[in-house]
Amino acid sequence: MATLQSLALASPVSHSFLNQPRSLSGIPSWVAHRSANSQFNGQSLQVAQSRISPTRWNSKRCSPIVMMVKPKIQFIQGTDEQTTPDVRLTKSRDGTNGMAIFRFDQPSVFDSSSEVGDITGFYMIDEEGVLQSVDVNAKFVNGKPAGIEAKYIMRTPREWDRFMRFMERYSNENGLQFIKK
Repeated sequence: MATLQSLALASPVSHSFLNQPRSLSGIPSWVAHRSANSQFNGQSLQVAQSRISPTRWNSKRCSPIVMMVKPKIQFIQGTDEQTTPDVRLTKSRDGTNGMAIFRFDQPSVFDSSSEVGDITGFYMIDEEGVLQSVDVNAKFVNGKPAGIEAKYIMRTPREWDRFMRFMERYSNENGLQFIKK
């Protein structure tokens, strides 16, 4: 808001706009005039000053609205995976990059993929947005799908932190525990 106001005050029109108070039938107003520096060739603008007092902020009654999204994993966009994965994390010694390997045994996506469509990637969704990877491999036993392995690679500490926030939400929602080996 402050940026918009400072830009408005910096324009050639606003200088003449602010320096020319007028009164029409007792109601104060401001008139904008054409400036030599302006490309504006239209009519003058008259804006009556509002007599309504500004709305006061009451922090007790108003609070920000936060939309919470249940953390979920999808292989087909719009279709949530119901199987809870086994997740393995690796991180470089210097902490600059890492990898998460998700293993799903008998994932539910195999049940719905013929009806909904093909597996298009690996999507981790929460209230911050979507983390995605295309490194997805299916495991087949006797010609039938048996599992999926998906890898998510984090190349910066920021990506690592974002992934860990997702995993904290996902594990709380699905009853996963972290075991350090």
